Amino acid sequence: MASLLKAVAAVSGAVGLFSRLQTSAPKVKALSTSQSSHQVAGPVWNLGRLNHVAIAVPDLEKAKAFYENVLGAQVSEVVPVPEHGVSVVFVNLENTKMELLHPLGNDSPIAGFLQRNKAGGMHHVCIEVDDINASVMDLKEKKIRILSEDPKIGAHGKPVIFLHPKDCGGVLVELEQA
Repeated sequence: MASLLKAVAAVSGAVGLFSRLQTSAPKVKALSTSQSSHQVAGPVWNLGRLNHVAIAVPDLEKAKAFYENVLGAQVSEVVPVPEHGVSVVFVNLENTKMELLHPLGNDSPIAGFLQRNKAGGMHHVCIEVDDINASVMDLKEKKIRILSEDPKIGAHGKPVIFLHPKDCGGVLVELEQA
């Protein structure tokens, strides 16, 4: 009986300590970006699902073979996208895709990325939107920098825009028309 009373006292003490911790813990403020003027998108356009994560690779065939032969993923053929200065391969996953990027020539933005990151690495994330034109207008009003004046056709044959990494927490964000 004494051991039971000791156990109840220990639990009561722990519950009391937990209650004190809950009431004395400081409130955590929401994470904010450097621009406090960012607002949640209004009803004009909506953010959709993650379309892909793009990875710049120095050797496209080697990277393609790794995902296909080593990991067993379903992988597309190499597709040149001259409008963006890249060749791409899509690695299909159950819930999204990975886009392997390789430069088409020395003027490609991916060539510059690979000069700074010899082994390659994550380049951008792509998120679908339901209205690319409304998103462009809205984001410009919110002072988010867009890397091209107008949307361009991306690797999926749909309009895309890129948002400046300095306005997106250090991540290059691509928006694609759903």
